[in-house]
Amino acid sequence: MKPSRRRLLQLAAGAAALPPAARIAKAQAYPSRPVRIVVGLPAGSSPDIGARLMAQWLSERLGQQFIVDNRPGANTNIATEQVVRAAPDGYTLLVAIAANAVNATLYGNLSFNFVRDLAPVAGLFRIPQVMEVHPSVPANTVPEFIAYAKADPGKLNMASGGIGGVPHVAGELFKMMAGIDMLHVPYRGNPRPDLLGGQVQVMFDTVPASIEFIRTGKLRPLAVTTAARLEALPDVPTVAEFLPGYEASGWQGMAAPKNTPTEIIERLNKEINAALADAKIRAQLANLGAVPMPMTPAEFGRLIADEIEKWAKVVKFAGIKAE
Repeated sequence: MKPSRRRLLQLAAGAAALPPAARIAKAQAYPSRPVRIVVGLPAGSSPDIGARLMAQWLSERLGQQFIVDNRPGANTNIATEQVVRAAPDGYTLLVAIAANAVNATLYGNLSFNFVRDLAPVAGLFRIPQVMEVHPSVPANTVPEFIAYAKADPGKLNMASGGIGGVPHVAGELFKMMAGIDMLHVPYRGNPRPDLLGGQVQVMFDTVPASIEFIRTGKLRPLAVTTAARLEALPDVPTVAEFLPGYEASGWQGMAAPKNTPTEIIERLNKEINAALADAKIRAQLANLGAVPMPMTPAEFGRLIADEIEKWAKVVKFAGIKAE
């Protein structure tokens, strides 16, 4: 006997309800084994410290170990490729950082596309930068610095910790928007001793690494690179107050291989945003000089796309080549 039309509709409605239920069950069951968080920089770096902080939170909240796996090399490209090639099951995650957005243009032969091959999970935090100069530089403000650079071309050397890093491209963006020229001096190690000694004159550096030298007068801050002034340096203006639209921060978030189930991404996003709202976590981030960056997956995806577009213009304008 054929089932009635009403019965067929009931069966169809029941079948349509199964996938969401199955998805909910999958999300509730996740994670059922340890999760690996891949970091493209060595232990002790800001992304590593942030990843370990989040790994501890997620382990406690989700009942499985979240293990940080440091895979440094090729300016984070080695780590990124590992995650791109991993199974899209939520058990391999990537700490995505600003360098990934720069790399999309800086490296012309990548085996992956950061936007196409990864799914954004959540934002974590921003790392503000400060534009600082040696006290011998005859400029106390950004306009004075620009005027000096234009009047005495070739006298200013800009240090950074390496080609393509946020301090480098932050300086190149400044040069592009200010219409000035400075010689970029990349270091394989820490350039700060030479800045303190006056061998180089200017650097864009993280606030936590610079703040004691600023407070003791060994370095002079001209501006912070964030869109708004910072609580840690309330009297220091932003670059954007003089060059409207300027913004250049380090940032960190979480990504997963493309096609990772939406329900798993949403669960991770919920837990990460809960961490960023927690007073203890916020205090620990403040000690790192980090500003919490809670976002939906879609918002983090838009940030990545915007950053890739912005740094592509800078890389091309400055003619930056990978080391």
